[in-house]
Amino acid sequence: MALGKIKADTLEHSTAGSLDTQYIVEGSAKAWTNFVGTGTAAINRSSNSSGLTDNGTGDYTVSFTTSLVDANFSFAMAANQTSTGTGMVTGDSGHQTTLTAGSIRWGFTGSSSNAVTDVATGSVMVHGDLA
Repeated sequence: MALGKIKADTLEHSTAGSLDTQYIVEGSAKAWTNFVGTGTAAINRSSNSSGLTDNGTGDYTVSFTTSLVDANFSFAMAANQTSTGTGMVTGDSGHQTTLTAGSIRWGFTGSSSNAVTDVATGSVMVHGDLA
């Protein structure tokens, strides 16, 4: 069975105008992960994420299903310290942040301290070019 391919340089909506597909290719997240970070850390939902590793307190690694071209990608992260959404914590690039073409490793610190902490729910999003 042969697989088909659709090629388009522009997407056009019947009433809202058109958009160059390069904006979609360049602007879309290439990987994202939403996860539980306490107890046994586990992925809730994800795209292009093949696994989550709990490296220790507040220290996580997400591996990509399809690698990026290199480690020069952009990322953002966020988390809640409790399941009720309170106790925001911040992604901390000073604690074990390591970027490779195939994964990202980072730590979370509490908002009221600089201590690395586990998170109830966390997320990370990656923008860059796929290999």
